[in-house]
Amino acid sequence: MRWCLSLLLFCFLAVVNALSSSGNRLLVVLEDATEKESYSTFLGDLEARGYNPVVESPKSDKLSLFELGERAYDHVLLFPPRSKGFGPSLSPKNIIEFMNKDGNVLLALSGKSTTPSAISSLLLELDLHLSTDRSSMVVDHFNYDIHSAAETHDVLLLQRPGQLRPDTKSFFDGEGVLAFPSAAPHTLGDSNPLLAPILSAPVTAYSYNPKEDFGSVEDVVASGSQLALVSAMQARNSARFTLLGSVESLQDKWFSATVKAPGDGKESETANRDFAKQLTAWAFKETGVLKVGKIEHHLAQDSEAPSVELNPKIYRIKNETVFSIEVSEYKYDKYVPFEVPENDALQLEFTMLSPFHRLDLQPSGKTENSSIYSTKFTVPDQHGIFSFRVNYKRPFLTSIEEKHEVTVRHYAHDEYPRSWKISGGWVWIAGLWSVVAGFLAFVIMWLYSAPTSTASTTKKTQ
Repeated sequence: MRWCLSLLLFCFLAVVNALSSSGNRLLVVLEDATEKESYSTFLGDLEARGYNPVVESPKSDKLSLFELGERAYDHVLLFPPRSKGFGPSLSPKNIIEFMNKDGNVLLALSGKSTTPSAISSLLLELDLHLSTDRSSMVVDHFNYDIHSAAETHDVLLLQRPGQLRPDTKSFFDGEGVLAFPSAAPHTLGDSNPLLAPILSAPVTAYSYNPKEDFGSVEDVVASGSQLALVSAMQARNSARFTLLGSVESLQDKWFSATVKAPGDGKESETANRDFAKQLTAWAFKETGVLKVGKIEHHLAQDSEAPSVELNPKIYRIKNETVFSIEVSEYKYDKYVPFEVPENDALQLEFTMLSPFHRLDLQPSGKTENSSIYSTKFTVPDQHGIFSFRVNYKRPFLTSIEEKHEVTVRHYAHDEYPRSWKISGGWVWIAGLWSVVAGFLAFVIMWLYSAPTSTASTTKKTQ
């Protein structure tokens, strides 16, 4: 009976912990505990999805990202601090090391407070740039909520993000209007190709410091779509860092607020709650996670051969070869077959020092939770050490990098086709045998042809 209860408990925990592909340990860093009530719906949604949020103050002595050299948490949610930083436990160095150990970080900022220099240093490490005064917020005199920001115009009304993947649907798409109050803007640098914007400001928006006069807004560093409100970076180890410019957009009052844009007679409810779910789902690896299953390569099936050897170590030049790979995509709580977008391609490279073949893998079948992609090609006429390589890297998707080495040999001495099987060599074969036949005929004629007698009939005289 005891083992049965243990099995049921294990199955229950497996179901609860199965939401994120990388774990459910979540650290929420919130300096003022009284503000927790303002984000109760947001934190409640995270708990309902299987996370175990641990709310800690950055001033806590027991706060640490690591335990015995390993990650103490799987994900970190950082609310903007009111002091000069998050403290020594959450220094930029420790956060970068946390990401190097496959941890995910979601950092929220606010335009109502000055961003500490420690956070600015962390963002500079990732090539994310804040305003020079670190106290700027985004305003827009054409896209704002007339109910809550009739004079300040600092509550932006934005449409949901557009197509972020090259297919028909995005991780952040949906219907509704987003309300972004007191958003702190940032810009993306050019030296980090791993950065990608999720939500940008409207073309009529600009940033300014509310502590200064309006006359200073003429000398803005960036404006319009140059200002990013939500950005993401996926490291080469697939760790994810997400920057949210408006922490106020996660508050309860904006999850169910009714907003109205100027010049528009219609009122609408905000879609902040649905967007927050999509954003945290991607940031904490509930979506966009690719997994490689079975990889097979073998000789092309011969009608006379009953079976083929899977994944051989040696191929011969000019062999017909088949390669296949299984790919799955994690969506919230399970793996589903991954579908490559129509205008994209999952490619195979058969390479030595450089690719000899670069071929598109075509869908050839499906299993319960994966798609099978395969292709057929001829091994090049070059012996050496080759590799089957699949290198698939796309924004908002974890990387696929598979490499399998094989040896390609030349023909063995008994594998070359015989001369009489090559029609182009028949002329030379005929010439060879004609020489042999001519020589034999000459020898026979020489041996069996008697010479004429030349004996002298004259007498010897003295």
